[in-house]
Parts: sequence; C-alpha cells; structure tokens
Amino acid sequence: MTQIIRAAIVQVAWTGDQESMIERHEKYVAEAAAAGTRVMCFQELFYGPYFCQVQEAEYYSYAEAIPDGPTTKRFQEIAAKHAMVLVLPMYEQEQPGVLYNTAAVIDADGRYLGKYRKTHIPQVKGFLEKFYFRPGNLGFPVFDTAVGRVGVYICYDRHFPEGWRALGLNGAQLVFNPSATSRGLSSYLWKLEQTASAAANMYFVGAINRVGVEPLGDNDFYGTSYFASPHGQFVDDPASDQQEELVIRDLDMAMIDEARAQWAFYRDRRPDMYGPLTEA
Repeated sequence: MTQIIRAAIVQVAWTGDQESMIERHEKYVAEAAAAGTRVMCFQELFYGPYFCQVQEAEYYSYAEAIPDGPTTKRFQEIAAKHAMVLVLPMYEQEQPGVLYNTAAVIDADGRYLGKYRKTHIPQVKGFLEKFYFRPGNLGFPVFDTAVGRVGVYICYDRHFPEGWRALGLNGAQLVFNPSATSRGLSSYLWKLEQTASAAANMYFVGAINRVGVEPLGDNDFYGTSYFASPHGQFVDDPASDQQEELVIRDLDMAMIDEARAQWAFYRDRRPDMYGPLTEA
C-alpha cells in the first residue's frame, strides 16, 4: 500500500525583527496545515537575520534554551494545534557562552523529541560562524515521528557525505537540510549535493534556503528550496530564486524501499576498509 506523506518547507526573507519573523512562520504553518501538510521544516536560524555575515557579540542575544526557551514552547502548541511535525532551526544557548546552531524536532502531538546540533562550522567571508557556534556534539540522531523517521543536517554540513550516510544508517527516511546559502559561492553545488546525497542514501531530502539580501551583508540568498527523492530527482520543481515561497510536496515513502531494492548500497558497504578515513 502506497504511503504518501505531504511535507512542506518554506523560504522566507528577513522581516527586520524576531517577532514578525515568528509570526510569519506561524502563518505559513497554518497555510501548510490547511493544505493537509503533516511535516514541515523552516530555514536555518529561522527567526533572525543571518547574522554570521558579521562578528558582533550583540547577536548572541538571539540564542535561547532548547527545549525550555519560549520559541520551542510556542511551536509545541502550534504543532499540536495543527497535528504537524515541525523542525525548528534556531540559535541555542546551552549555558552562558556555550552556543550552538541547532534544530529542535517536535512531534505532531506537540511533544519535544530532541535536537540536532550543526556539526561542521564554517569560517569564510560572509559565513563567520565560528564566532557564534560551537561544533555540534550530539551525533546524527534520527527521530521517530508521526510521519516516520526524520533526521536533520544543517547548511554547511551538506558538503560532508559522512553525516548523510550516518543518518541513513540510523534509519532516516526524510532528512531536512535548512540553510542560508548565497549566490555566487556554492550555488553550483546547491542542486547537485543534496540530490546526490538523497540518491546515495536512498531517502528523501528537504533542502531549504533563505531569500533576499539582508542589511548585515551583501550575501544574496537565492532560495530555490526543493525536495529530492530517493532516486536523486526533484519532487516537482524547486522554488523561486528570489521570492518567498511555501513548498508543499507529496512524498511517496514507498520509493525508499524501491530504491533500496534496486541499489544495495547499504549491503555492499565496506566499513572494514574505511578505518583510515578517521585517522587522516
């Protein structure tokens, strides 16, 4: 029997303040729910600007506790109201001075299931993230949700195939990659890496990007958010490269078993040969 999961991702331009960003995402959740969506993910650091274009301690104020902070609790109520699994990429404060780039996962009944912390932290022009975040230390968790097994990888992580594979080995069926990716740097990789990772690991990927140019820098976030299938193909067309857009797609979860029956990548792995990769 075919199991279809209606999933959503949303790309949003910076509004100028945190509360209006949160309200805008609440509106998009309600719109997605009205269309029958059962799982949804927001963009990286969804309620703020992408402040990593500069190095200013004032932006530490965007960090909050997860799950005990106000944003997680607010969206727990929203998830329960709409019976929707939500993935919330946020700035996390574990304790004063200990900060992470994190995504909280909330089940469709409003229960907090856990979080993923961004593992790979870049430090290049326009992406000065080591000033703001410690590297993640929670591994590559996969969460049992109302729509199946969901994992998260965040932005720069996507350049590292090891985490994609770890999520697959941990049982992921759908992996979200919330991002803040700008035109001219890695745009040539955007439609390549995540479709290839979906095919290599035979699960669905939701790739989310911001849109627009924000006041803190000249990064032009080019949207083009999309879902990729376990065969490495777009599920319908990617979103606009300039406009806000709510992307809702039907994901046929039977495709996962089909892909894994066709390609025996997990069977034919040779972990006994990979030891030197961790010693280099």
